[in-house]
Amino acid sequence: MTHGMRTDAYTSHPGGGDWRENATRYALLPLRIFLGVTFIYAGLDKLTDSAFMKDTGAGSVGDMMRTVRDSSAIPSLVDLALKSPAGFGYAIALGELAVGIGTLLGLLTRLAALGGALISLSLWLTVSWASDPYYYGNDLPYMFCWVPLVLAGAPLWSLDALIRNRRRRRVY
Repeated sequence: MTHGMRTDAYTSHPGGGDWRENATRYALLPLRIFLGVTFIYAGLDKLTDSAFMKDTGAGSVGDMMRTVRDSSAIPSLVDLALKSPAGFGYAIALGELAVGIGTLLGLLTRLAALGGALISLSLWLTVSWASDPYYYGNDLPYMFCWVPLVLAGAPLWSLDALIRNRRRRRVY
């Protein structure tokens, strides 16, 4: 080592730390991209599906909610959604879209991730609760995928980081 710089095989670039440090810095980026793109797709898919946004009929949110009502962990939550199935469908779709955009851009990332976790939790407790074994339902793993982003946010390649860096420059 010379003047505090590592020169061994583990250095990814001069003064930049070893590869483990760099891998750790970028570790959440693939998860953020996957969840962001997936939730944007899910929201757009619902908004563009003419059958989904209806109270009744094949493929409608109303029929889906009536189907899962008795097997859900919280039937009262399903009953609430059934008061206005189309309204609930739009709320979920727009929520997924907002969460996906926020996550992908890294804007209010922790809040977006919390929204994603809550959407996934509500879908797990209602729509996929009856999956047997439980790991066949996809909403539970999605819920846990959001937790690292709730805790860490988006420290790199994000609007949150850009805003934070600009604020720091103004202070100094």
